[in-house]
Amino acid sequence: VAPLAGWTDADVDAYIAEHGLVVNPLVYAGYPSIGCAPCTRAVAPGEDPRAGRWAGTGKTECGINT
Repeated sequence: VAPLAGWTDADVDAYIAEHGLVVNPLVYAGYPSIGCAPCTRAVAPGEDPRAGRWAGTGKTECGINT
């Protein structure tokens, strides 16, 4: 079950605003998808938001979801 899987970015932004949640400062520094330090990089303009995860490698899982 993934209750947020169908949410759009606008849905997430609205929820954050409505509930006064704090956004990780890295989001504003170009990291829209944040993982562990060695496997995350900033995303260039126009890139997919998850392009910064495991950049330069094949699709990899860090183990947290296994």
